[in-house]
Formats: sequence, structure tokens, C-alpha cells
Amino acid sequence: MIDQQLDTRRRSWLAGLLAQRSVQVTVGAWVAANLAVVLLAHGHLPFHRPSLHHTPFTTQLLNPNLAMIEVLLLMALTFALTRRRVVPDVGARAPERAIAKQETAWMVLYGIGGLLGGLILARVLGYHPISFHLTGTLYGTDDTVTRPEVFVWMAYNFGVYAVVPYLWFRRRYTATQLNLRSTDRRNDVLVIVVILVVETIVELTGFSSAIFGLSGRQVLLGMPLTFVIYFIGTVLPTMIFIQCVLVPRYRRLTGSTAATVILGGVTYTLLHCFDGWLAVDTVNATILSVIFLFFQYLGPGMIKTVLTLRTGNAWVHVWAYHAVAPHAIADTPNIVKVFHL
Repeated sequence: MIDQQLDTRRRSWLAGLLAQRSVQVTVGAWVAANLAVVLLAHGHLPFHRPSLHHTPFTTQLLNPNLAMIEVLLLMALTFALTRRRVVPDVGARAPERAIAKQETAWMVLYGIGGLLGGLILARVLGYHPISFHLTGTLYGTDDTVTRPEVFVWMAYNFGVYAVVPYLWFRRRYTATQLNLRSTDRRNDVLVIVVILVVETIVELTGFSSAIFGLSGRQVLLGMPLTFVIYFIGTVLPTMIFIQCVLVPRYRRLTGSTAATVILGGVTYTLLHCFDGWLAVDTVNATILSVIFLFFQYLGPGMIKTVLTLRTGNAWVHVWAYHAVAPHAIADTPNIVKVFHL
């Protein structure tokens, strides 16, 4: 009898989730995007991703779908790990609806301004466009990325997306309202450890095994340096801009966990719109770039948001699914190359 009740609840929960318009639109768009790739790519993808240059087209199309499945499993695991705790109402931490709507609109405009400002600054200095990821992140690059460029990228993202929003909102809201304080440290640690272990195994056995090609010295020097660079240049900006400020307001405005998770994923995706591996030299290349931008970042942005919503602590996603895995693992080879270690 108990098993039947649990099974009924699970089916009811799944049916309710799939009935939400935001979920239906996202699933439909994902399927349509896969079909569009097949029709537009003609068996070839135009991106600058050296680590995948010899990977078959079918594998390159299959990989983001497998990655999304992994993200969905991590979400389910996160819900399971937090089922016995008191889950904070993150939406209640945002101001009343009218103010939340206004703040969200201003943050979106500010983010667009930040992206355009980074593009202009990079062009003036002769660097690659400043995005949430340094050129060469995840896939490597044949372009030259200099050490000054790395420091400019770090400083710009940290200042624009972390320092300024933090100072502005911290004067008006408490640390708890910004998801910066734990309400259940023991459960937070459990979530961090389990998700980090799972993601690390996945990275090392599938997506990011290039680190095994480095010498012991390169790993010892390169991994801590990579951690610091990405922690300042993308991890903290992601935490403050999205998880501390926008996620509570998304939850307040939508009243839906699913919609908030999807919006978190979309926001995270768009902040990478100037990534160095994208191609925009033709119409087809541009369309494929937009599709693969979402293939690459929608899932990671969603799991980060789930971790914040289920724990009420933006720091959880930092340690569970960002600073170490993937960045310190996947991007150490790129930093070793840039700094000639």
C-alpha cells in the first residue's frame, strides 16, 4: 500500500512538472534544436574547439544530450539529498513583486551593458571578447591568449558581475536574503560532497580527461592557479549575479521552481555569448552557435540554480558544481599552456 502511494505521488509529481508551460517549451525547443543541427550542419560543425576537431559529428551532437541527462540525474540526486531538510523559500527572500520586477529588469539591462562593455574593452586592448569563460575554456584554443589578457578578463568580470552587484544589493538586503548564509550546514556539506564526487568522476572519465596528459609538476602548479583564476573570473561573478540576486527574484516573479531553474539556465547561457569557440561568419554558423551555446550551458546553469533553490545557499553550487569540477579539472591544461608551466 505504501509503495503504491509513493508510486502514485511520483507519477503525479512528474505529470505536474511536464504540464508546466516553461517545461514544455524547453523540451520542445531542445528537440527542435537537435533537428535543426542535423538539417543545418550537414555533418560538420564550424566551431573552434581543438579538443573536438577529430570527434565525429554524431558524437559532438550526442555529447550535449548526454550531458543534459547527467544534469537531470544530478537534479534528482539533489532533491533526494535535501528531501529531509527544511528547504528555504528562496522566493520569499526577494522583495515584493513590483520591486523584484524592477530590480530584475535593471539587472538584465546591466548584464547586457556588462557584456557590451567587455566586448568594447577587449577590442580596444586587442584581446578576445570578454565572456564568462576565458578563451580556450573547456575546449582549448589555437589562438594566443596572453597572461595580461587573463588578468584583464578576471578583473573585468569580477568587478562588473560580482563586486558592483554585491555592494549595491548588500546595502539593501541581508546576507540570508542574498543566499549567502547556510540554514543547514550539515546538509549543505552532504550535497557538496556527493555532487562534487559524482561530477568529478564524470569529468575525469568522460568530458575532461585532458588533465591526465600533464606532468605532475604541471598539475601541482597549474591546478591551484586555474582554481584561483576561474574562481575570481567566473565562479564568484556567477554566484553573485545569478544565484544571489536574480534567482530569488525569478522565484518571486514566476512562483514556479521549474521556471526559475530554466531562467537560471538561460541567464547563465547568455552570459557566455562571446565565448571564443563560437563562429558567426555565416548565417548557418551563427544559428548553430546559438544552438550549441544553449547545448553547452543551459544544463549547467539549471543544476546550479537547483542547488541554490534546494539549499538556499549560493555557496553550495560553487563547491559542488563549478570551482573544482568542471573548471579546476577541465581548464588546467589551458592555463598551463597560457602561463608556460
